[in-house]
Amino acid sequence: MTDIIAPDSRPLLELKQLEKRFVLDKGFLETLKLRRGRIVRERRAVHAVNDVSLSVARGEALCVVGESGCGKSTVARLVAGLLTPSGGEILYDGARTDNRSRAGMMPLRKKMQMIFQNPYASLNPRMTIRQALEEPMHYHNPAMSRAEVRDKVAEVMRTVGVDPSWSMRYPHEFSGGQRQRIAIARALTVDPEFIIADEPISALDVSIQAQVLNLMLEAKEQRGLTYLFITHDLSVVEHFGTRVAVLYLGTLCELADTRTLFENPKHPYTRALLSAVPQLSDDHPKHIRLKGEIPTPINLPQGCPFYSRCTYANDRCRVERPLPVQKPDGSAVACHAVEEDRLDG
Repeated sequence: MTDIIAPDSRPLLELKQLEKRFVLDKGFLETLKLRRGRIVRERRAVHAVNDVSLSVARGEALCVVGESGCGKSTVARLVAGLLTPSGGEILYDGARTDNRSRAGMMPLRKKMQMIFQNPYASLNPRMTIRQALEEPMHYHNPAMSRAEVRDKVAEVMRTVGVDPSWSMRYPHEFSGGQRQRIAIARALTVDPEFIIADEPISALDVSIQAQVLNLMLEAKEQRGLTYLFITHDLSVVEHFGTRVAVLYLGTLCELADTRTLFENPKHPYTRALLSAVPQLSDDHPKHIRLKGEIPTPINLPQGCPFYSRCTYANDRCRVERPLPVQKPDGSAVACHAVEEDRLDG
């Protein structure tokens, strides 16, 4: 499969034919199945990520979007080293990371940080905010004195809009928005260059989401951060992302810069997603209602994963899996109908 590389000649992060399968039947008895009156051995697995190749250039914010269960968070955890790929490669700054041990990943932890979705679960309830923020600094910067660590923590807390005088409080004393600000502060304490944000605002009130999003954008500009931003909210993508990768059933459908994707979506699934975004103007595309059954990630279809819900599908789509094809505007689309110019409009 041809790798889809960002404009930068040396991407900070590169995924090559990445795959992740979660085995369901692990024990011997679980693998025994009755098929047409015969007992056979069959090991089932959830195919969460399937042959995904893309890259992230320094200084950009690549947003990964798709509906629930499409493999977005799995990609984030694979990049962070929290999961081990079933196949493919992950390269960070030109060096492979997917084959490293836990100890081998430690030098990267300072460069690569992750912000989790649920601010109510990502902070240790037994630790004060000061302890939570000081812990990674003591670990990654053992030469720093206690006074230097305290000063750094206070500086980062002010950066994210949290009063340093609150540092002796516990997480339960803060609101959801404040907790997520603290989680962002924890990621920033070690001065990373790359942040993986797994739906960091989806658990927050709408009134707080914009504040946290703007905070992350300010951190990007001030610190030169690179983001891998996981979300299902396309309105957030339009505001935050430089490029967008659309996943469906763990497969890459379309990859394009943000303006190109919103002005000229090409894949039928991308068009359906964008048509569902609420708009104030009357000239936005008519809502596309997808019909048909969603395939299970346990038994993926032989051809295009979107075949059963696509109005443009034909026999080739049923038997042959499409590969991403580069388009003149720089986007890449995995769709036979787009390749054959069968889409109207």
